[in-house]
Amino acid sequence: MLGTITAGARLRAAGGGANRWVVLVVLCISLLLVTLDATVLHVAVPAVTEDLRPSGVELLWIVDAYPLICAALLILFGTLGDRVGRRRVLLIGYGIFGAASAVAALATTPEVLIGARALLGVGGAMIMPATLSILRAVFPDRRERAMAIGIWTAVAAGGAATGPVIGGFLVEHFWWGSVFLINIPLMALILPIARWLLPESRGGADGPWDVLGALMAAAGVLGAVLGVKRLGAGESLLDVKTACPLLVGGVLLALFVRRQKRREHPLVDMRMFARATFSTSVGCIVLAMLALVGLELIAVQYLQLVLGLSPLETGLRLLPLTFAAMAAGATGSHTLHRIGPRRMVGWGFVLTAAAVLLLTLMGQHDRPWLLTTGFVLLGFGLQTTLFAAYESMLSEAPPAQAGGAAAIGETSYQLGAGMGIALLGSIMNAAYAPAFTSLGGVPGSASSAASHSLGEAYQVADRLGGAPGEVLRNTARHSFVHGLHVTLLVSAGLLLLGALAALRLPRVMECPTVEKCPRPRREVPLPASREPVEATGSGRTAH
Repeated sequence: MLGTITAGARLRAAGGGANRWVVLVVLCISLLLVTLDATVLHVAVPAVTEDLRPSGVELLWIVDAYPLICAALLILFGTLGDRVGRRRVLLIGYGIFGAASAVAALATTPEVLIGARALLGVGGAMIMPATLSILRAVFPDRRERAMAIGIWTAVAAGGAATGPVIGGFLVEHFWWGSVFLINIPLMALILPIARWLLPESRGGADGPWDVLGALMAAAGVLGAVLGVKRLGAGESLLDVKTACPLLVGGVLLALFVRRQKRREHPLVDMRMFARATFSTSVGCIVLAMLALVGLELIAVQYLQLVLGLSPLETGLRLLPLTFAAMAAGATGSHTLHRIGPRRMVGWGFVLTAAAVLLLTLMGQHDRPWLLTTGFVLLGFGLQTTLFAAYESMLSEAPPAQAGGAAAIGETSYQLGAGMGIALLGSIMNAAYAPAFTSLGGVPGSASSAASHSLGEAYQVADRLGGAPGEVLRNTARHSFVHGLHVTLLVSAGLLLLGALAALRLPRVMECPTVEKCPRPRREVPLPASREPVEATGSGRTAH
């Protein structure tokens, strides 16, 4: 009898009763695994470097391959889920994610690890937009959906911030590959549960899926991010290897937008971007993630290499950020209803900028209370911004295009993360390297090698030994802290720009439910052929 329950029946049960909250739990566990994997490797980077001996470029790819490939493929898989079924795409993503985790855990060369991280990005790109679009389907009421998104964003923040703690524990007690091995039993558990419990849903588009457009979007995002990555590594904009990816990526994205505007059944209705709420929300997500991931990666290096903390101690120091972010997500629905999207996003950015400026007081000596206070403000401020931006973006999109809208939001999330590593890393390198131009008593080759990173500087200093080694080590520490302060100041400026951008958002959360939500006159109307329709199971329900 249970085997005869259809996907449509599951969705009706989930959407109409308490079961939708059980669905939310499954979606959040799925998201937790994906976001945890984005940061669990950060504290393992020194161990990976010692074991696999990757070059500087290979190390960047080991860290960046996952978020960059994930960002490139989100639109492809998000819109595919709208056509063939979001649950189906999600389950396939589970399988790929689990298999890639096994390959990454057992990797013996940098190339294999980079390939496995890229495959993890493919699985993550299938999972992330599916969780958000299914959430959109089973929570049609805006107030309930706001609460669900609050939980969803809190879990995302918890996973990203808990990653270093779990990674630190595993690296100290096992080996670096164990940070990936933990995914396998969790995926083996969640896959059958999700297959049985999760509802199937599709968008309302009737036309063929635009395969060429999806590939253009993927290649365009990847090219643009590759160019930004090379700039972040210190390459010149005039370098062919930097300019070509940027140019090709920009052209492909422009052609993608043009193609979507002309198609009768587009992958993404580009007119959503004409709505101030949607486009501003997307921009705020990019800025928030740019600040969070870039600063977190630099903070991990500071805690380990400057303060000398172990990987586990480093992860524990980042826990206040996790708890503050979870608190912001849990209270986000209430806050949004009381003060509205504009104030919530704007003040979230301002609070984050204040936290970043506070962290400029960090020096070469440990100041636990300063770090804890800064991380609490940082986590609460950024999560407040992300919550309000996600809720506004998803509520603005038609239900039939939930997968496409979720993919855009997640692309913004991942693109912001990749750009944060590249941009803030570039600023950090630019401020760090000049101190090594002329060091008395230190060979030129040693100074040049030490200028690449603090970790490499320590290795060179250990090989030199004696007075030259000590000079090199002290110079590297001073220069890193100086670069950290410069990076924090730039980040604070970007966050304040985000606060200004938030002025384009609505003042109030306009309605309690989707059904009672009138469309503002300034919005671009949808033609009759693209009315918001959500296909569920074997039938469709109009919203």
